[in-house]
Amino acid sequence: LVSLLLIGIAAWGIGFGLISSFRVVGVAIAVGIFLFIIALVGLIGAVKHHQVLLFFYMIILLLVFIVQFSVSCACLALNKEQQSQLLEVGWNNTNSARMDIERNLNCCGFRVFDVNETCSSDCFRSRQCQPCAPIIEEYSGMVLRFVGGIGLFFSFTEILGVWLTYRYRNQKDPRANPSAFL
Repeated sequence: LVSLLLIGIAAWGIGFGLISSFRVVGVAIAVGIFLFIIALVGLIGAVKHHQVLLFFYMIILLLVFIVQFSVSCACLALNKEQQSQLLEVGWNNTNSARMDIERNLNCCGFRVFDVNETCSSDCFRSRQCQPCAPIIEEYSGMVLRFVGGIGLFFSFTEILGVWLTYRYRNQKDPRANPSAFL
């Protein structure tokens, strides 16, 4: 479900022109496809009582849990100064994201508005633009808390999946011959 949601959000963002970076969309779609394949491996392993598929499902799900839990905790632990520093580094290192932000949020420049720089915002024509940093910092704080909370919720469901897979992986197939070994 999460994988299909990730793929759908990436397609929606590019379809409505909110995201012009194909790297961002490509990464979101690749992660969605990866999660879908992992879920399919777990489903096939559970239906067929296939020990090897369930083992690999359990290991990969544990690794996904560790990464997702770490990223979620990092999202929730960032303070305002750290968020501001990360936003400034991102602003200085990407041109396509900068143009998307300026166009969508109707602002120019990061900390100060400079009339000598180019800007893709509508307010640039009237020279009445606000700097983007305060607007981005407001949005980023809300988004980081939301993403961190959702990530923590799904990471705990993943650890539940790891535990259930570990618990039921070595059970016999009820359809198999009762005298057969595992």
